[in-house]
Amino acid sequence: MGYRAVISPQARGAGFTAYVTVGLSRHSTEAQKAFERLCIAAPAVRECHNITGTVEYLLRVELVDLAAYKQFHADVLGNFPWIATMTTHVVMDSPKDERA
Repeated sequence: MGYRAVISPQARGAGFTAYVTVGLSRHSTEAQKAFERLCIAAPAVRECHNITGTVEYLLRVELVDLAAYKQFHADVLGNFPWIATMTTHVVMDSPKDERA
């Protein structure tokens, strides 16, 4: 058991939240580890999950606004050489969130 502070995204200056699914064009350990390093280094990526199904990763991304996400999408994810597919799901509301 423990305690932790949960700071709202708005208090951190992150008014925009999206979940992004990412499919890689290479399915090697090298490609996966490189993508995971990219996610770990990107402050906007709050969660990175390696998942089963038609894509390899599910990300929770938090930024200031849509314009900041557009830049992140192009400059960070868009420059990774082995992304085959990306689908963005913009969060409009969260009536239930039990992460804390």
